[in-house]
Amino acid sequence: MSQTIALVDDDRNILTGISMALEREGFKVQTYIDGESALNGLTRNPPDLAVLDIKMPRMDGEELLKKLKKKMSIPIIFLTSKDDEVDELLGLKIGADDFVKEVGWFFNKSFDWKN
Repeated sequence: MSQTIALVDDDRNILTGISMALEREGFKVQTYIDGESALNGLTRNPPDLAVLDIKMPRMDGEELLKKLKKKMSIPIIFLTSKDDEVDELLGLKIGADDFVKEVGWFFNKSFDWKN
């Protein structure tokens, strides 16, 4: 049985590119264009891992992270184009398991979220 990864980002190009790469590797992928729709969808159908953008309409990634952590226990990674250590530290402090930059992140960063 393949594992499911949820991607939450308001940039459809990022969702499409990362989804295609993950599906080629055998993962099931759920995509959401904003935090509000992600909260509803992930609550009904929890994934094995969630990758969240920070800046999104209708509910940002930080607020979504807080709400998800109250409802479920899944690994959550922030995906962002921001280059600010303060945001990274805040994300990790409120419960993110990792924090990666959008540019080349999928191919240049390895992480073990299965354990």
